[in-house]
Amino acid sequence: MSRYITTAIPYVNGEPHLGHTLELVQADVLARHSRSRGTGAHFLTGTDDNALKNVTAAKAAGIGVQELVDTNAERFRELHAPLGLSVDDFIRTSADERHATGVRELWRASAERGDFYQRSYEGLYCGGCEQFYREADLADGRCVEHGVEPDLVVEQNWFFRLSRYAEHMRELLESGRIRVEPAARRNEVLAFVRAGLADISVSRPAARSDGWGIPVPGDPSQVIYVWWDALANYLTANPTRWAGAAERVHVIGKGIVRFHAVYWPALLLSAGKTLPDVIAVHDYLTIDGEKISKSTGNAVAPLDLVERFGADAVRWWLLREVAPLGDTDFTEKRLIARADAELANGLGNLVNRVVTLAHRLRDGRVVPAPPTRAAAGLAERVDAALAEYDLRGATAALVEVVDDANRLLDKEKPWALSGGDLDRVLGTLVSTCRVLTHELGVFLPHGAARLRDQLGYGETVAEPKPVFPRLGKRT
Repeated sequence: MSRYITTAIPYVNGEPHLGHTLELVQADVLARHSRSRGTGAHFLTGTDDNALKNVTAAKAAGIGVQELVDTNAERFRELHAPLGLSVDDFIRTSADERHATGVRELWRASAERGDFYQRSYEGLYCGGCEQFYREADLADGRCVEHGVEPDLVVEQNWFFRLSRYAEHMRELLESGRIRVEPAARRNEVLAFVRAGLADISVSRPAARSDGWGIPVPGDPSQVIYVWWDALANYLTANPTRWAGAAERVHVIGKGIVRFHAVYWPALLLSAGKTLPDVIAVHDYLTIDGEKISKSTGNAVAPLDLVERFGADAVRWWLLREVAPLGDTDFTEKRLIARADAELANGLGNLVNRVVTLAHRLRDGRVVPAPPTRAAAGLAERVDAALAEYDLRGATAALVEVVDDANRLLDKEKPWALSGGDLDRVLGTLVSTCRVLTHELGVFLPHGAARLRDQLGYGETVAEPKPVFPRLGKRT
């Protein structure tokens, strides 16, 4: 059985930004790693087309909602090839009939359980979050995520009996049956659950969204609330894979932890469906300390970065700079510095030196030898870091092996050796570079493929050719 790995599905009221790319790359690494270890993985992503903010954006643009979501959803799909994303499935909540069908089935299952009721509701609603908030959730009366005052909304909605599952959710989180990483996020979720769970609104008047969305079964005057609808994509995309997976992993941002770690499992409990196993949470990317987002107008276009600096540099910065906990500020200068130091001057230079020496001293022939001790333990270190969803720690392990190999090369000075001593040192260095290349494939599939072309697997290496260009002069 393979792992089932998902990203959150983003709203398509605008084009993708670097924050979306972070999540896609993280999920891609987890999927590639599982495949490389023989576990297998099914990597799902997609777009949240049914949000009210998409309706608002279409009106502002003077076009139909379907036209807007079709255009912008394609922008997200276009990220896959340039970034080297190994996506297995891409679901769109407005255009994919399996989703609408699955959402209706899920709703009916909860309805049969008696977990819905209708009542009038008055609350503070943030359109950016598509969420109602309590006064206690606000900062000086403003949404923490978007810095705006929520609108007071009065509606007649369908409610889900979340309170019925409060104790069960506490047990699932405390026992680790549902694992939230990192631990600080788990503690926040547990505190929220222990404080008591109130029932939540799960529908909206159809008139409010001009009928856009999935109608509530048996009540066409209401559409299913966008979060209830969107969360269901993980199940509706492939119910069989979801139920039969070895592990179900959601890779999400910190702003939507409650939805994934509390509301979503409770809905699955209600409908009698299999629960997720891991909620892997990342913090935000910022620019000058502000979260990167469409609403703040500071979005960084990922494909522009890839075109200018290459996919390897973009992926490497996202994996090496972003900590498991705490927001990370992005600048092009930092991206360039990281790529030049660790890819061009580090790994790339190591491989180029080793392959060049092999050709100069042994006509490209290599006598097989074990890798360095550090390289021999690399796979285990990568496994341990990714088991904790620490992508920065995993990539740090590669950098340490590169540094160790460069020290060995400078110490042994193979250009001054001959005979068996030369063969031993060259063989060790080539084997070490091959181990690095194999492990790198999880993180930088494009760069690893180019390294593999030079290093090969047998007793010869190809002609040396720089793999990672220095980017510093491009500014």
